[in-house]
Amino acid sequence: MKKHIITEIIFIPLIIILIQSCESKKESEQPSRVYENEIFNETHRPQFHFSPPTQWMNDPNGMVFHQGIYHLFYQHYPDSNVWGPMHWGHAVSRDLIHWEHKPIALFPDEHGYIFSGSAVADVNNTSGLGSSDNPPLVAIFTYHDPEGNKADRNDFQTQGIAYSLDGGDTWKKYEKNPVLDNPGIRDFRDPKVIRYEPGDNWIMVLAVSDHVSFYSSDDLINWKFESDFGDSFGAHGGVWECPDLIRIDDPAGTDKWLLLVSINPGGPNGGSATQYFVGEFNGNSFLPLDSIQRWVDYGADNYAGVTWANIQDRKVFLGWMSNWLYATVVPTGKWRSAMTLPRELKLLHESGAYYLAFTPVKEYENIRSGIYDIKEKKIKEPLIVNAISGLEDGLFEIDMRIDSPSDVKIEVGNKLGEKIVIGYLREEQKYYIDRTKSGKTNFNDQFSAIHYAPRISRNKELEMKLIFDVASIELFADQGLTVMTDIFFPSEEYSQIHIIPEEETNFNYLKILDIESIW
Repeated sequence: MKKHIITEIIFIPLIIILIQSCESKKESEQPSRVYENEIFNETHRPQFHFSPPTQWMNDPNGMVFHQGIYHLFYQHYPDSNVWGPMHWGHAVSRDLIHWEHKPIALFPDEHGYIFSGSAVADVNNTSGLGSSDNPPLVAIFTYHDPEGNKADRNDFQTQGIAYSLDGGDTWKKYEKNPVLDNPGIRDFRDPKVIRYEPGDNWIMVLAVSDHVSFYSSDDLINWKFESDFGDSFGAHGGVWECPDLIRIDDPAGTDKWLLLVSINPGGPNGGSATQYFVGEFNGNSFLPLDSIQRWVDYGADNYAGVTWANIQDRKVFLGWMSNWLYATVVPTGKWRSAMTLPRELKLLHESGAYYLAFTPVKEYENIRSGIYDIKEKKIKEPLIVNAISGLEDGLFEIDMRIDSPSDVKIEVGNKLGEKIVIGYLREEQKYYIDRTKSGKTNFNDQFSAIHYAPRISRNKELEMKLIFDVASIELFADQGLTVMTDIFFPSEEYSQIHIIPEEETNFNYLKILDIESIW
C-alpha cells in the first residue's frame, strides 16, 4: 500500500495545493491471477471494483463463502461485450477486495442458457450429491430455453442445479435437471436458496412475474410450493428479479427478515433498481411490517444485488453497477460492467420504522491512505483542492461531517471542464448526483440526468462518504441510511475537488484519502 506524506502545504486564496512524496510499503500477499495486469489499464476500467477480464458481465450469482474463500459467480457472455447466451463466470477472494479470476464455471446446455441463481454449502449432504466426508457446494440456477422463448411459450424458464466436490473449482450438473418445472409463467427465475434452521430445511425464493414465490425442500432436489408475496406490496413498474431472503437482527437484537427484490424498469431514478421489505418469515410465508417503499440504492447503477451465503451473522451485499437502460452501450471496449463495492448491511430504526444501512466492508480500509485532513473548520468560500499526488488517477475517497448543514455541493472534475456534482439540499432534505456534464453521455438519451435521494436520518450532523473509482461514484450518507451509486465516463480522470457551501458552514471533519489499485 502507498503511504502518503504531506511535506508542504501552500495556501493560496481559494486553492490548497499539497505536494507530497510516496513511500513504498510491502503489498500484502494476494492470490495469483490468471490474467496479466496490463489488461486492467483500459480507459474507464475500475481499479478496486470487480470487473470481468473481458466481455460482458451482469448479475452477481452464486455468492457463497466456503473454506475461507469468497466465491463470486456472475452472468457472463465470453464471446461479446453485449448480452448473449449466459454462462456463470467465476472469481474468488480471501478479503472481498482482491480477486482471482477463475475459469468459467457453468456453460449453457440442452436445457438452455444459465441465468441467475445462488449457491449453498450443503454441509450435511442433504442432497446426497456428495458424502459426509466431502459434502458438496450446490448451485441453483435458472435454465432459460431460447427456443421456447422464441416460440412465445410460457414455460421456457425452469430451475436446475449443479454441484462441486472440489471446493468450487469444477462443477457437474445434476443428471435429472430441471429440479423445478415451470407451471406456465413467462418470468420464472433467479432462485435464491437459504438454509432455514427452525425448519431444518431449505427455502427458495423465486422471482415470478411481478411478485415472488416461496418453495421448501429437504434435499435441494424436490421442491414444494409454500406461498406468494408481493401482489399488493412494493413497486410494480416492471418485472421482479433476483430476490434474496435474509435473517437479520434489529437494533434490539431480535430477529427480523429482509426480502430484497430487484425490478426492471421501475426504479426511483429510472430503469432498474432494487427494493426491500422488512418483515417476518415463518418458513412458509413472508409478512411485511409496513407498506413503506424502501430502496437499497437511489442512484441509477446498483442492480440485482444479493448477499453471500454461509458467512454466519455477517451480511455482505454486492450489486451489478449498471442499469438496463444503457448497459449494453456504455463506452467501454474489451469488457462491460463492474460490481459495486461489497457492502456490510445492518438494520437501523429511524423515525418509527426500520431501514437498511449500507457501509463498505471493513476490508476496503486496507487499500486506503490519508492525503488531506482537517477538523473543526468553518468554510464560507469554495474550498478547491487540486494538484494532490494521489488524486491524478481518479481513485480517492472524500469523507465529511457537517454541523447544521446548509446547501452544500461537491464538484469533482478534470482539466477539460467535465465534472460530476454531488450535493445536499437542506429545504428539500435531499441528496443528489448530477452527471449531466460528467463526460461522455451521448450513447443514451437517458444517461445525462440528475438523480435524487431522500435524507432518512434525522440527526443534526450530516455525514457523507464519496468513493470514486475512475468511472464510478458511491455515496454513503448518514451511516449508510441513504446510498447512491452512479457511473460516468470522463474523457480523462477526475483530479480536482471543489467543496462549495451556500453559506458559512462548520465542517466537523473533512478528509480525502487515496485508494490503491487491486490490479
